[in-house]
Amino acid sequence: MTSVTDTASSHDHDEHLHGPAKGLMRWVLTTSHKDIGTMYLWFSFIMFLTGGAMAMIIRAELFQPGLQIVEPAFFNQMTTMHGLIMVFGAVMPAFVGLANWMIPMMIGAPDMAMPRMNNWSFWILPFAAVMLISTLFMEGGGPNFGWTFYAPLSTDYSPPSTTFFIFAIHMLGVSSIMGAINIIATILNLRAPGMTMMKMPMFVWTWLITAYLLIAVMPVLAGAVTMMLMDIHFGTSFFNAGGGGDPVLFQHIFWFFGHPEVYIMILPSFGIVSAIIPAFARKPLFGYTSMVYATASIAFLSFIVWAHHMFTVGIPLIGELFFMYATMLIAVPTGVKIFNWVTTMFRGSMTFETPMLFSTAFVVLFTIGGFSGLMLSIAPADFQYHDTYFVVAHFHYVLVPGAIFAIFAACYYWLPKWTGHMYDETLAKVHFWMSFIGMNLTFFPMHFVGLAGMPRRIPDYALQFANFNEISSIGGFMFGTTQLLFLFIVIKCIRGGAKAEAKPWEGAEGLEWSVPSPAPYHTFTTPPDVK
Repeated sequence: MTSVTDTASSHDHDEHLHGPAKGLMRWVLTTSHKDIGTMYLWFSFIMFLTGGAMAMIIRAELFQPGLQIVEPAFFNQMTTMHGLIMVFGAVMPAFVGLANWMIPMMIGAPDMAMPRMNNWSFWILPFAAVMLISTLFMEGGGPNFGWTFYAPLSTDYSPPSTTFFIFAIHMLGVSSIMGAINIIATILNLRAPGMTMMKMPMFVWTWLITAYLLIAVMPVLAGAVTMMLMDIHFGTSFFNAGGGGDPVLFQHIFWFFGHPEVYIMILPSFGIVSAIIPAFARKPLFGYTSMVYATASIAFLSFIVWAHHMFTVGIPLIGELFFMYATMLIAVPTGVKIFNWVTTMFRGSMTFETPMLFSTAFVVLFTIGGFSGLMLSIAPADFQYHDTYFVVAHFHYVLVPGAIFAIFAACYYWLPKWTGHMYDETLAKVHFWMSFIGMNLTFFPMHFVGLAGMPRRIPDYALQFANFNEISSIGGFMFGTTQLLFLFIVIKCIRGGAKAEAKPWEGAEGLEWSVPSPAPYHTFTTPPDVK
């Protein structure tokens, strides 16, 4: 009921506006899930380019040994801001945008359950992002303590702008919690009659579980930054050993948020790929029920593995063993998902349009990231890998193909539905191959320099790492500039182009927008009564 009245009152308001103001106020006041989803996606893309520009500065500095372009302090600000902007500004808002657009349509709802809160949760984001980026222009520069902002570096030795950074993080967290509440309320209350939980598309399932993760861990992050604020301004010593506090406490609190956060950035990708692979394999998703349980298992396990980020801080041996085995256990439900995707493809009538290319790359490259994660889970080995470029290679293999490739796949897959036009398939394939090659050129050599001992977050390095860093930087610039092609493809598609068919992915047998489960009896199997 709320959605109908809210949307109606928004339209009444619009009638009093004229000319350009009406056009602008439509976006400011909108309660339409499609408009809000569109704004989330554009915001996330702007942040993606911003964070990417910072990565280009990092790679330009590391192109050869020696300090040549930026000061070490500014280099540290770039590594910090790149991480924060990509996590909180690019990946998470993009997934929320996709959820806004697709979940109501997938479950047969008229809109999100709370459309006005939906609008508010979006409009907090640009202000938080501007505040975060503005810290770079303040006295003493922006945050320079890494995206994990470990205390006491971020409390006792931080620039004055840290207070604004803390406020920006709070705002981003509030936005995430509101979005998550809205998604849960929508999925649980607004499903069409007959759509039981176990008939929901996988994208809806993954987002339902992700939303619960968000509500559970965002307050933990809020607690960590509030304690930082207290240590900086109010004389407390939560993280100051000199006052009876414990710097390692910060790491426990941060990673209790941070590890589930990693899965918040990957679970919606699982849902996207579980929609696309069946459509282009012309088969229902293999093992739907196991996919749902595997997703829930991953979410549960993500809460009990946080200290694998902290093997080197001196936790007791029994603690190292627990976190090592718990981390290895996560590989099991993840392996179930990989197996199900590959089995869905097996003997399917596959075609490789751009969404399928990105999804296939996701499965292969995400698996590589999973294997390097398994290496990092081994506590004694982690002492060697910790804080080297091997870790950077690992989490970029999880997050670039895992999150960003899945977002690209979703955009190409659903653009015909959003715009009514088909995108340029040839240009899109160029975008895929340039991104694929650029991404691997950038991050694969990092495994080697990391194993050889090159530390991360340092603007200079020893001569023996020069060749691999040069390759990484070339790959980075290739990947970065390619994303401007994506911008061109999307704008070209919005402005016109071939009209999209009602079922744009020919032969996908009604599997385009959501994949039902169990599979309709008559499609692929012989009914039991037919001899």
